[in-house]
Amino acid sequence: MNHKLLISFALLTVLISSCITQFVPVIAEEKELLVVQGLITDSNETDTIKLSKSLPVGQKGGTQPLTGFYVTLSDDIGNNYTLTEVKSGSYITPSSFRGAVGRQYTLHITSGSDFNNDHYVSNPMEMKPVPPIDSVYYRKTVIEAANGFFKGVDGCQIYLDTHDPSGNCRYFRWDFAETWILRLLFPVVNQTCWIKDRSHSINIKSTVAFNESKIVKLPVTYITNVTDRLTRKYSILVNQYSLNEDEYLYWERIQNIDVQVGGLYDVIPASVPSNMKCIEDTSEKVLGYFSVSAKSSKRLFIEDKFEGIIYRYGDCVTDTIPYVDPPGLGVNVWILEDEPNFIPPFKVLTDKKGCADCTVRGTIIKPDYWEDDK
Repeated sequence: MNHKLLISFALLTVLISSCITQFVPVIAEEKELLVVQGLITDSNETDTIKLSKSLPVGQKGGTQPLTGFYVTLSDDIGNNYTLTEVKSGSYITPSSFRGAVGRQYTLHITSGSDFNNDHYVSNPMEMKPVPPIDSVYYRKTVIEAANGFFKGVDGCQIYLDTHDPSGNCRYFRWDFAETWILRLLFPVVNQTCWIKDRSHSINIKSTVAFNESKIVKLPVTYITNVTDRLTRKYSILVNQYSLNEDEYLYWERIQNIDVQVGGLYDVIPASVPSNMKCIEDTSEKVLGYFSVSAKSSKRLFIEDKFEGIIYRYGDCVTDTIPYVDPPGLGVNVWILEDEPNFIPPFKVLTDKKGCADCTVRGTIIKPDYWEDDK
């Protein structure tokens, strides 16, 4: 009898598990919400405002760019600037625009007919001053200690120091841009490239609770041995932004919410208030934030010996053939190396394009800021 019960229970479990369907919560929300993401600074560079619409819960894809909108900036002394759409959903400031510390800026958005035909406006945002970054530096860390013939495994922690003697800047945010050299093992045409990446996390800090606005040994990023960033030469440009209290609280709320891909709005939670509103309907929810910040930057180069860095191109060679061009050359297979001096001569092949062409990951154009190698 017990044996029959166990069999029946097992069959019931299989049937239940095979009938699982995705649960999509029923919540009161608009199908499409305006998403505003943008930052203007006092740097001599073009600023970008990105507009998109959110997708309802249960649909994948995050946001969709919004094109054909009319976007302008105004300041508190009567200047107006019209932004230009350079690609779908991305609107850039004119060459004549440069933010100024102490000015207040307001973003104006007029939606197109494929959205709501509404007008949106931000709160006036003052550009707060920001101090220069005092220093950006690194320290080696031990991931695995050396032992006998084993040389160990190193990591790299990057820090910064900054302070504002005037005490005017009490809320900070940082991001960074990375560049590093990739040099493939084989003598292919595109052997050396520069790879670029940007920060993907929120890094903020307030000094309101301290007697002075001073930050020492702030962690910027940590580099492990599983990336090839530290194989040859690495550069990081750290950007420091001034924030007002409202924007600091916005980033703090975002930081405190564990946003997972495929969540309600992927990147921007609907529960975090924006500084944008709809003129026609103030109850309409708008996602994102219009940021206004002064900016200071500092670059660090690292050219050092780090033990235990994993070489990700160790499995490139997939075949060797006689000295003829193989079928599918440049499509399915690539030549890594010619060996004409062997008898008989042969070619070394790979089925991984990235092993034979560094532009799969980077560019062969050397950045203007790159220092000559040692």
